[in-house]
Amino acid sequence: MTRMLMEMSILEAAHLTDLVDQFAELIAETVDSDTIDDDEAVARLVPDAYRDDDAAAGEFRRLTQHDLLDRRRDDAARVLETLRRDGVRLSPDEVTDADAHAAFVVELDDLAVAAWLRTLTSVRLVMATRLGVIDDDDGDRPDDPRFGVYDWLGFRLESLLQALEN
Repeated sequence: MTRMLMEMSILEAAHLTDLVDQFAELIAETVDSDTIDDDEAVARLVPDAYRDDDAAAGEFRRLTQHDLLDRRRDDAARVLETLRRDGVRLSPDEVTDADAHAAFVVELDDLAVAAWLRTLTSVRLVMATRLGVIDDDDGDRPDDPRFGVYDWLGFRLESLLQALEN
């Protein structure tokens, strides 16, 4: 089992904690209320297996969607656990200016790396759906701070992938 270190600022870790918390709540609410098809962003997390057979796609989704969403919720919980500092959940509102840029190092084993990759991808996919992003090359983005968060998640995902290659 390999171990890898990922560094970010405390403020980044706090914001990521908040994003993953929101994602985990969205998944939990969706699974508990069984309204997966009511939310396009959540529905994208459980894609159709058969594009040209609606009946088969619907059946496959019905049989697999809860397991897929349960896994996404478990992955998010693992990410949140790695983002705790001394057992305490970070919150953007509680990070002081003096601590905001201090280093926050996360140690990840193979299972945590996989959970991080899946979770960052899932959170980014949900954001893309909410923002109407179809392609990463969508150059004409409105002046909306959520696009900065979307891009930052892509940066974090890319840096994690690069660290795995080294």
